[in-house]
Amino acid sequence: MLEVKNLEVSYGAVHAIHGVSLQVRDGEIVSLIGANGAGKTTILRTISGLQKADTGEITFDGSDLRKTEPSRIINLKLAHVPEGRHIFAQMTVEENLEMGAFADVKDMAATMAEVYERFPRLKERRRQLAGTLSGGEQQMLAVGRALMGKPKMILMDEPSMGLSPLLVKEIFSIIKEVNKQGITILLVEQNAKMALSISNRAYVLETGDITIEGDARELLKDDRVRKAYLGQ
Repeated sequence: MLEVKNLEVSYGAVHAIHGVSLQVRDGEIVSLIGANGAGKTTILRTISGLQKADTGEITFDGSDLRKTEPSRIINLKLAHVPEGRHIFAQMTVEENLEMGAFADVKDMAATMAEVYERFPRLKERRRQLAGTLSGGEQQMLAVGRALMGKPKMILMDEPSMGLSPLLVKEIFSIIKEVNKQGITILLVEQNAKMALSISNRAYVLETGDITIEGDARELLKDDRVRKAYLGQ
């Protein structure tokens, strides 16, 4: 579904991503793990068109994303849940969800009903300003907003950041349920143990380079991964 080949990305004189290649197959959860500053967010932003690549290829469901504007990429059914959630704080929960459906307003009421069924707390707070929600509720809103566009695939950037352990478990449970509905997921996450535990495959990124890749369950047992990212 998604193929990245020999991706190179720079910020001015800083060469951030060095020839990265990765694949995400239809129906998978694939994790991209690594330390802060490794370039994980840069890769997601480049896939969704928010950051320009220097060279390389990015293909999603047969479309060349490097030749596609960010506003058009969402029309291809590729959604992005960014780091920090980036909800519209001065808008209500329901207005935020409506914004997520701007690319596909057909059956919006039915889609919103599905989102509320998945996230009952959002339904309870639908008239509340999004900026007054708790961190966990804001993350649910960010995921719900992405689901409003009926995506084939979601890029998720650090969904557990800043959440309590109990909420982290809840968010990862939600990710698994979303995937079971047939939505493919590329997950960037610092909580490597949780990410690997729900993923099919994973890539380890170190200072702009993919250094390890493979079956997620196998990487949980890999001594290099255990020592560097699992504290074992």
